[in-house]
Amino acid sequence: MAHEHHHDHSHSHAGHSHGPTVLTSVNRALVIGAVLNAVYVAVEFTLGVYYNSLALIADAGHNLSDVAGLLLSLLAFRLARIRQTPSFTYGYRKSTVLASLTNAVVLLVTIGAILWESIQRFRHPEPVAGGQVAWVAGFGILVNAGSALLFFRDKDHDLNIKGAYLHLAADALVSLGVVVAGIIISYTGWVWLDPVIGLVVAAVILGSTWRLLNDSLRLSLDGVPATIDLPAVLADLRAVAGVRDVHHVHVWAMSTTENALTAHLVLQPGLSDAAETALKADVRHRLLHRNIGHATLETEFSAEADCGAGECG
Repeated sequence: MAHEHHHDHSHSHAGHSHGPTVLTSVNRALVIGAVLNAVYVAVEFTLGVYYNSLALIADAGHNLSDVAGLLLSLLAFRLARIRQTPSFTYGYRKSTVLASLTNAVVLLVTIGAILWESIQRFRHPEPVAGGQVAWVAGFGILVNAGSALLFFRDKDHDLNIKGAYLHLAADALVSLGVVVAGIIISYTGWVWLDPVIGLVVAAVILGSTWRLLNDSLRLSLDGVPATIDLPAVLADLRAVAGVRDVHHVHVWAMSTTENALTAHLVLQPGLSDAAETALKADVRHRLLHRNIGHATLETEFSAEADCGAGECG
């Protein structure tokens, strides 16, 4: 008996994909954040060299990686809006995942550079102008905290925005640490505090980067996004009236905001076309509530499905 398959492709853009207003606010936030941080990096690095402070230079390196991350995210958002082509049928949505992964790798390289320089400073301590360092870092708190606030509203909607928010918020804390160290050095002359703060900076970056690296690596390997609860999705689908079982389920990220699913639905025999159409609409609606906006559903009937491996001849 020939198997009757019904293919259904839902390409609704509901769920977690960005509307034009959100995209505009995100674009604006990325541009403002990148410009503010780029100016501050130039000032901080120059003064770090002038005052011989590793804490400032390390913080400038961290801020530079933030600028790179913001620019990467901006590029990815622009690419994600390009229409699909015959060669790229999903468009360039996946570039947002690659930007997130690249951002994490850049931060890991920054950590290595800071660790190396801190070790050198422990071996060969150098004098540091603590008071001036504190003033420069104090300005950094304002820049980083202000930039982080730009992303606060949208941080839970996208991995790139979350990454930007986390890094900028961590930067504000690091700048606070540099301020405290600068003040203590100016009163006590404890120059060893400078490389210690460099190491603390590295630890903070590692903490915020590890999760970002993990999440973006998972998405680039087409793993189930961390925001999707697969057992709950399957339970939802099996709860739809008329669905006997669900199998061959695959869930992956098309971008850092859009998720897709393919599945075989095993239906009870005797459903009318109208009932099957209503059933699929119910399935799609449930998936949208689980942040899955793109579904490809294939249906088969349980009488056929019971004949596994050609046992029914």
